[in-house]
Amino acid sequence: MQIIKIANLSKKVKNHEILKGINLEIDEPGIYGFIGRNGSGKSVFFKTLVGLIVPSAGSINIFGDAIEKGKFPKDLGALLDTSGFLKQYSGYRNLKILASILNKIDDVEIKNILELVGLDSNDTRPVSKYSLGMKQRLGIAQAIMENPKLLILDEPMNALDESGVEDIRNLLLDLKAKGVTILLASHNSEDIQLLCDSVYKIENGELSIVS
Repeated sequence: MQIIKIANLSKKVKNHEILKGINLEIDEPGIYGFIGRNGSGKSVFFKTLVGLIVPSAGSINIFGDAIEKGKFPKDLGALLDTSGFLKQYSGYRNLKILASILNKIDDVEIKNILELVGLDSNDTRPVSKYSLGMKQRLGIAQAIMENPKLLILDEPMNALDESGVEDIRNLLLDLKAKGVTILLASHNSEDIQLLCDSVYKIENGELSIVS
């Protein structure tokens, strides 16, 4: 089954066209990099794919399902913004609340995911006390915890130290080896070079293939 098919995708806000007739087909699992300057449309593109932004025109199909207004892709995990966590609760409690929506994973699996991204599963501190790097790791844990087949990650290495970057790179390569498809936006050229099988550029709302 085709993983992603995007046809003539556009997004216009007032008189500004943020995305312009984007076409993309992904048929094989792998890591696909997306580069572009701030304001180029990368984040809007990713939010459109996950169903958070409704396009002005065009179509999106993920695993054969059309993504339309009010419909979110199945088997998808995403890191778009870590500000949505409940700051008064611990990282574990936040993930437990989110996991209760679909009931796909149990408490042990939640703790295992926290440890996998380098967080202490027994840490009871509220997220408000977390460093930026810890919040980023928690965001990654949230994205991967239900074993999605497709991951959409917007700048996942933000706020991570050198050791953290290496940990997450290895994690993404492990997920790729297990057949997960990953769409990765990064300003770090080393991330793109080391991780990605193909690279796309978004510039002025238009998508082109780089390699």
